[in-house]
Amino acid sequence: MRRLMLIAALALAGAATACAPNPIVARDPVPAPSPELGYVCDSRPTALNAFVTGCEPVSREQRAVVRARG
Repeated sequence: MRRLMLIAALALAGAATACAPNPIVARDPVPAPSPELGYVCDSRPTALNAFVTGCEPVSREQRAVVRARG
């Protein structure tokens, strides 16, 4: 009985994949921001445990790389 159920489950799984020959791939339509762009966010509480949040894009400062030998 267990083998019959396994064969039936495999047949159903095979039939389901046969109906979708092209897999559906989710892609983000908005590209990721550049590394030079950062955000400054501010949140304020409101009534009934809610928050109002506002974010502004700002330019990041260049990172300083310190190398020392020793």
